[in-house]
Amino acid sequence: MSHSTIEAEIRTELGKGPSRRARRAGRVPAVLYGHGEPPRHLTLPALDFATAIRRGGMTQVITLKISDGSTEIVLPKAIQRDPIKNTYDHADLLLVRRGEKLSVEIPVTLVGEAAKGTLVMYEHDRLTIIADATQLPDHLEASVEGLNVGERVTAAAVILPSGAELASDPETVVAIVTVAPTAEQMDAEGAGEAAVPAAEPVEPAAEPVEPAAEAQPEP
Repeated sequence: MSHSTIEAEIRTELGKGPSRRARRAGRVPAVLYGHGEPPRHLTLPALDFATAIRRGGMTQVITLKISDGSTEIVLPKAIQRDPIKNTYDHADLLLVRRGEKLSVEIPVTLVGEAAKGTLVMYEHDRLTIIADATQLPDHLEASVEGLNVGERVTAAAVILPSGAELASDPETVVAIVTVAPTAEQMDAEGAGEAAVPAAEPVEPAAEPVEPAAEAQPEP
């Protein structure tokens, strides 16, 4: 769980032109919405926002101090990224309240070492939990310590933070233990062409457990 505080300014000019000017000025256009309230158009300091996302990803809790004097607690909902410049073009922010429960996909980190001569392979590297919006973990942990070939780790074995509930099927296979490939097999695989991954946008991280009807934000 990670928290950041960012000072946001209300955006009075909308459209592509003002958004481009905001980015050139080192700010990220953003829309804040949730709880049935009208969308609020803001700009965020690009450096502070990038630092917050690097720190906590899509489960980063951000306290916005807005230029109209209000303060809001938000989570990143969706982010548009420039794949060439590696900068953020736009952010959708979800308004949350303390004590509010969210259904969120969280990455799973494997800890420990399986038996010698084995290879641990992910089947599902993210699980959905229900947790307090202001107490979201940035990752979950599951142990593979001492596991042998053929054994597996299921969602039921993943360690959950206090107060969180597992929303994914407990029988979901997170990782399996197989025989480690030989050096010859690895060399043979390395001789093939390497696939070039396509750039992907950051996907929404959290959904209210019982979402209310909300106005759709516009960039």
